[in-house]
Amino acid sequence: MHNDSFAAPVVSRAEIVELADKARADGRKIILANGCFDVLHVGHVRYLAGAKALDGFLVVGINSDEQVKKLKGNGRPVQRETDRAEIIASISYVDAVTIFAEPTVEELIKAIRPDIHAKGTDYTEGSVPEREIVIACGGRVAIVGDPKDHSSSELIDTIARNR
Repeated sequence: MHNDSFAAPVVSRAEIVELADKARADGRKIILANGCFDVLHVGHVRYLAGAKALDGFLVVGINSDEQVKKLKGNGRPVQRETDRAEIIASISYVDAVTIFAEPTVEELIKAIRPDIHAKGTDYTEGSVPEREIVIACGGRVAIVGDPKDHSSSELIDTIARNR
C-alpha cells in the first residue's frame, strides 16, 4: 500500500495498539472513529473533523471489504479496503488508520481502549451499539459531525441514474 510522509500511517492491529499506547503515554487522549468510508463525501469529512475537534490522537477503524459487503450488500464496497484506508489516511485530521475484519468495532475498542469513541449524528449517545464496551474500557461516547443527510449509497445511486 502506498503511504507518503504526509499521510497518517495505515497499520495492523498490533501496530495501532502500540501507537495508541505511545500517544496515551505522551498525555494525549485516544479518539476512535470508524466506518466503511466506501465513497467519500462531505459528511465523512465533517465526521472526522468533529472527532479530531475532541482534541486527541484520532484513530480511524475501517471495515474490511468482507464486512462492507455484509453491511451494504452486493456491489459494495466500490473501493478496496486498502484504497479506502489510504484515502482516509490522507485527511489531515487523521493520526492513524487500521482495518478491522470483525463484524463490529468492539474488538478494536478493547484493543486500544479509546478515551472517546466518536460516532456520527445518525446515533445518540444512548443508541451507540458499542457504548457499554467503551464505558467498560474507561471511555465515553461522543456524537460528532453534521446532520446525517449525506450517504454513499445515495451518491452511488445518483451516479448510476445519471450514466
